[in-house]
Amino acid sequence: MNKDYAIVAGGCFWCSEAIFENVEGVINVLPGYIGGRNKNPSYEEVCLGNSGHAEAVKIEFDIRIISFYKILDIFFKTHDPTTLNRQGNDIGTQYRSAIFYNSERKFEIANKKIDELQENYEKKIVTTLEKETKFYIAEEYHHKYFSKNPDNAYCFAVIKPKVEKFRSNLK
Repeated sequence: MNKDYAIVAGGCFWCSEAIFENVEGVINVLPGYIGGRNKNPSYEEVCLGNSGHAEAVKIEFDIRIISFYKILDIFFKTHDPTTLNRQGNDIGTQYRSAIFYNSERKFEIANKKIDELQENYEKKIVTTLEKETKFYIAEEYHHKYFSKNPDNAYCFAVIKPKVEKFRSNLK
């Protein structure tokens, strides 16, 4: 089997999904919720910040083309891992920076990655390493949100510049 997956939370899942859809070797990106108390949480419940869930993406990838380590590299380059429970104007634990691991190997790789990157940041990296719990796939209207809604104000002002910056760094 040449497939694996990673679940990461780096703020708004619309941004993360749009970034990882541009990565060679990524097979599928699913927006969803993880790390909270409620079963089958809704977007509204998660947005209130009381469920404990984070907006996250499940990234399925081909290990012959891209590694878990490289997925984490992209994750850290495309959000601010030094802001606690916040990305830009999105504030709350649902927007925390987190890596959800399902094996000791992934825990070790993520921990090593954080240690390696810390020297590049003035502030402490606050990304949490959380044992994977059930990943709840977000409602259908969140899937490929940026692709479907490029003229939405949030997409235009926040996601589009982030995706364009990421694409320009690929060249």
